[in-house]
Amino acid sequence: MGQACQVCGKKPVMGNQITTRGRAKYLGGVGVKTTGISRRQFRPNLRTVRISTANGTHTTIRVCAGCLRSGMVSKTVHHKPFKLPSAPGEKGKRELAEAEATMAGQKGAAHAPPTEYKAPEGLKVRKRKRDKKKEEQPEPPKE
Repeated sequence: MGQACQVCGKKPVMGNQITTRGRAKYLGGVGVKTTGISRRQFRPNLRTVRISTANGTHTTIRVCAGCLRSGMVSKTVHHKPFKLPSAPGEKGKRELAEAEATMAGQKGAAHAPPTEYKAPEGLKVRKRKRDKKKEEQPEPPKE
C-alpha cells in the first residue's frame, strides 16, 4: 500500500506551501506578503510495528502514530512487564522493611521521626534572633 496506514487508511493528501516575506503588523511591520504558492504533499506519520495476530503469529505492518497513541494497535510484548507482589500472602517492599527492622530490634526504624540537628564538634551554630517587636505588639481592640 506504500504511504498509507494499514489500520485507519490514512494516506498522503495534497496541499499548498505558501511562501511569505515581510514583518507582521502586530510586530511593527507593514504586513506579510505572499510571494509564492506551490503544491506539496502532507504525508502521514507512519511507523513500522511488529504486532501479534489473533492466531499467535507475528507480522510487521505500517501504522500511523495516531493509531499507536489511541491504542488501536498494540505492539508485541517481548518481556513480561514487572509486577509488584499483590497476592494476600506476599508482602510488599514497605512491609518487608518493617519486618526486617523489628527483627533487628529497631521497632519503627523504617519510619523513625526526624531527630534534632547536632553540629559537629568545633563548629559554632548561632540560633536565629527573633524580632521582639512582633512578639510584644498587642492585638488591636475589637469593636
